[in-house]
Amino acid sequence: MDLDAAYRLNPQVALRPDPFGALAYHFGHRRLSFLRSPDLVAFVRELATHASLRDALDAAELGETRRARFLTALETLIASDLIVVDP
Repeated sequence: MDLDAAYRLNPQVALRPDPFGALAYHFGHRRLSFLRSPDLVAFVRELATHASLRDALDAAELGETRRARFLTALETLIASDLIVVDP
């Protein structure tokens, strides 16, 4: 994960809001994933509006603990190809 790179939701991914967060379906590899936090869903939807992942995290004004949790979740989302580097 590169904090200085810009990221966005993969165009092959659809998010369906749910009370717990969202269901994410990747149309490319046909996997269903769960985003278990409405705050994380909002963060992922806003990623493309920031120049870098670091800027997005700073704008979210997360505390140390939540920022660490978001970084862990973002690593998983990147590894699952749900979010990608914005060219």
